[in-house]
Amino acid sequence: MADDSSTTAVPSPPFDSISAVKYSPTNPDQLLVSSWDTTVRFYEVGEKGVKESEAKAKFDHRAAVLSCCFSDAAHAYSGGLDTSVRELDLSTERIANLGSHSDSISTMAWSRESNCLITGSWDRTLRFWDPRAQSHQQSSHDTPERIYSLDLVNNTLVVAMASRLFNIYDIRKMDQPAQQRESSLKYMTRSLACMPDGQGYATASVEGRIAVEYFDPSPAAQEKKYAFKCHRQTIDDVDHVWPVNALAFHPIFNTFASAGSDGTVSIWDHKVKKRLRQYPKFSAPVAAIAFNCDGTKLAVGASYTWDEGEAGLKTAQSPAVLVRKLGDEIKPKGWAG
Repeated sequence: MADDSSTTAVPSPPFDSISAVKYSPTNPDQLLVSSWDTTVRFYEVGEKGVKESEAKAKFDHRAAVLSCCFSDAAHAYSGGLDTSVRELDLSTERIANLGSHSDSISTMAWSRESNCLITGSWDRTLRFWDPRAQSHQQSSHDTPERIYSLDLVNNTLVVAMASRLFNIYDIRKMDQPAQQRESSLKYMTRSLACMPDGQGYATASVEGRIAVEYFDPSPAAQEKKYAFKCHRQTIDDVDHVWPVNALAFHPIFNTFASAGSDGTVSIWDHKVKKRLRQYPKFSAPVAAIAFNCDGTKLAVGASYTWDEGEAGLKTAQSPAVLVRKLGDEIKPKGWAG
């Protein structure tokens, strides 16, 4: 793995492909990792030479877990191929079933604004859950296509679907989307992340491109949107193009990271349309990334992503979860904050 003094590996990583890495919203050292090995793992991330990282808990599921998220320091949620929405008690390791979708759960996020869990599924529904209520499922909303990914900032929810469709909702008014859009990218949507400043979102495709989009539908705001090529390389005069598997915005600087099946992670300043940094290449595709809540660390889930089917398994590296300590490379130029 691309290991240097800034990068530490967490112990007891999953033994199959990593589907998501998520940090606690309040504790910069607590990390969740979901995997195709049917587990969600909970870690306390240490620092080289100071404190060792520790595997704190492991939650077993009946099938591959595709998504996970925290709500607070004590609770997390998970979902995947077994269609069940689960609440994970991080201190007691108890699992509670809140309900289910009628097909695999592909994505989820916790809304701090409305204190609820939002899940998206291949069954073409968005569902809202309140773990404290007697009836956990609060509402269900049909979407035109299978849901691949969702993210939210404040009360704005962005949902990426099959057929390159996007719905943008105000979660306080879910009777219909506030906007419906088609992707600016020609190929299937692989990843999505909202800007912390609430202005818009970034999305990426299986074909090495990222689009930067803005919520404001006015022509002036829409003129600012753009797309660019990334995670590509010319080898022996042949252009190789890799999927962009994950995007994550820095919580303070509003820059963002992209991760690809080429094994690289790059940091971008989307305001000036420049790459600030590309980290040393990992020896496996990067499947998932996440910044911690204070923006001092980046978690990287490196594992085989099935881009080459079963044939690629023969040479696949074992999965690894690495945590990189961040420096000034994530700040926009001229940052005075």
